[in-house]
Amino acid sequence: MRFLASLGAISLATVPAASSLVPPPQAIFSNSNDEVGANYRIPTVHESAVMARRIMHLTPIGTLATIFPSERSADYEVAENRPHDVANTPIGLPDYIADCEHSTGNPTLLAITIATTFKNAAAGSNVSLSLSWTPPDAHKRFYSPASLPRFSLQGYLEDYTPSEVLQHAVPACFAKTHPDSVSWYPGNPIHQSKWSRMVVTEVYWIGGFGDRAYIGWIPVEEWRNVTRAEVRDCVLPGEEKRSSWRDWLGLGPHEEDLDL
Repeated sequence: MRFLASLGAISLATVPAASSLVPPPQAIFSNSNDEVGANYRIPTVHESAVMARRIMHLTPIGTLATIFPSERSADYEVAENRPHDVANTPIGLPDYIADCEHSTGNPTLLAITIATTFKNAAAGSNVSLSLSWTPPDAHKRFYSPASLPRFSLQGYLEDYTPSEVLQHAVPACFAKTHPDSVSWYPGNPIHQSKWSRMVVTEVYWIGGFGDRAYIGWIPVEEWRNVTRAEVRDCVLPGEEKRSSWRDWLGLGPHEEDLDL
């Protein structure tokens, strides 16, 4: 009894008043104009577009989803032993991507024509690309996947012309992100391949869990109008705050900026 009484006395003397433990009021699903609310502000649509563009710039692999064609192809069915009942159903598969067209925001793909994703696209399927952000130190710290941003791009595939491949320096750009991919470049003796872009027509963004993130559609104009400086200076959850982009990349004062 003496111990309990002493514990009660200590807790009453040392625990702050209950009112100080209550979080400050904030607007739900909207931004507040007061000083306290500024610390809990929901990102704007444009700020969300910037985060999405940075995620795409830093994420080398995404899930491409396509739909199997309704008309059966005897060649593909024999080669793949494809079940008949997958017609008109979606399939999502991971694939290499690279951010080689900043002016458009269209991801660059090395299309292996024998792959299911690219066969479905060639048969007329639209394409979606799902990307999510994984912090670089995720293995050291706990991050709830529900709290981290992710998004989906909707669109279709389009082949690069030879002049566009040169204009965007596609082979060098893609090799910088995926050095192992050079073995599958167009003209390789293993599989037929070609350079393709995913033309983005719609963007759906989930900024995270709770009411302090934007969740919804990002107009494609916002996606395309993000500047190089905005992508460069954006700091995603888990990224270290950088005083300059050269500090983050570890470049010397005279080295060229090859990415942004």
